[in-house]
Amino acid sequence: MGAVLFPQQVIARKRDGAELDRAEIAAFVTGSVDGSWADYQLSALLMAIFMRGMTPRETALLTEAMLKSGVVADLSSIRGPKADKHSTGGVGDKVSLHLAPMVAACGVAVPMISGRGLGHTGGTLDKLEAIPGFRVDLSLAEYRRQLKKIGLALIGQTAELAPADRKLYALRDVTATVECIPLICASILSKKLAEGIDVLVLDVKYGRGAFMKDKAKARELAVVITTVARAMGKPTTAVMTAMEEPLGHAVGNALEVAESVECLRGLGARDLMEVTFALGEQMLLLAGAAKGAAGARALLERSISSGAALGKFRELVAEQGGDARVADDPGRLPQAKLRIALGSPSSGFVTDVDAMGVALAALHLGAGRARAEDKVDHSVGVDHLVKVGDPVRAGDALCRIHAKSPGAAKEASAMLLKAIAIGGERRVPARLVDEVIGA
Repeated sequence: MGAVLFPQQVIARKRDGAELDRAEIAAFVTGSVDGSWADYQLSALLMAIFMRGMTPRETALLTEAMLKSGVVADLSSIRGPKADKHSTGGVGDKVSLHLAPMVAACGVAVPMISGRGLGHTGGTLDKLEAIPGFRVDLSLAEYRRQLKKIGLALIGQTAELAPADRKLYALRDVTATVECIPLICASILSKKLAEGIDVLVLDVKYGRGAFMKDKAKARELAVVITTVARAMGKPTTAVMTAMEEPLGHAVGNALEVAESVECLRGLGARDLMEVTFALGEQMLLLAGAAKGAAGARALLERSISSGAALGKFRELVAEQGGDARVADDPGRLPQAKLRIALGSPSSGFVTDVDAMGVALAALHLGAGRARAEDKVDHSVGVDHLVKVGDPVRAGDALCRIHAKSPGAAKEASAMLLKAIAIGGERRVPARLVDEVIGA
């Protein structure tokens, strides 16, 4: 029997810059699950890690320990490759809602476990719950059955999967230790690898509306995650994408579901589909379902033109208890009491749409949550949002505001007018899809 490791010993070693070994990291992770470490001790080590960092070996050991803190879904009974995609979070990022059905329609199973929004970024689960009746709380048994039946499931994290992450993430959120690359890596991979997937594609965003503003730091995160995942036997690539202006034309839960339905009908916004295809190509390539990016792109485009992807979305909604009629009639989604067009104050060209500014306006309307316990209003937000480079005349609509009250709409209007800039010269939108890490 090994020597007992007291929390204060482990905390002190990391505080002093030492490299923690497997036993010390295991004690920390186990203590977060069984309660043998107090919250203040867990928080102290999280802060020490935040300040001192972790070596690649420590990061891999932490990821492995968090993964093994619960069960790993056994999807061996499901034939064929299983692929997932994870985004580090952005504004108007509804990609998962239509990408997952597209990839599933190409013959690759997509077991996707997602999260809720907090702060300025939206959550996939909140968007799915905008669909009347949609259940995200499937059990592991239901998750497996559904994957076997339709090759697609989008659910929330269950209590059995990576329970250490649930505890540690909650503490990180209230102790200012979220922005730490080793902790981010272990959090993402412990959840994603617990799904039972074969391959993983990451959308690592950078820019004003991203979780990580600095491109160099975002790239560092992409390198660390792909390296650790591959060392753990999971082929993984990361696509670097800019998040300066919102993706697509809608920000808000029901409004983003409606926009994803438009994508599945072949009417998606250029920038939104550019990111969608870039990620989908990597998923199909890693899964061995296509040869070359052009072949993967052709398969994805065919899934839309044939109606197969929209059909797969319809199946997904029906299987998880939702109103599948939203696939043909998005008007069945929750509707806000007020819809108000925001007029442009001048003529010219849209020179800037600040993703963070738009996100904060949507948050003010009630589309997100400032605190974990806040309730989300699925009906509110903005749509018909202009893009950088669009010509406008004075009085033209810059967007349409969906609000629950005139007061909320008025305050959001002021915030949006600050976020959207009009100038005299047309500006070319910034490059959206950057390099692929780990390919």
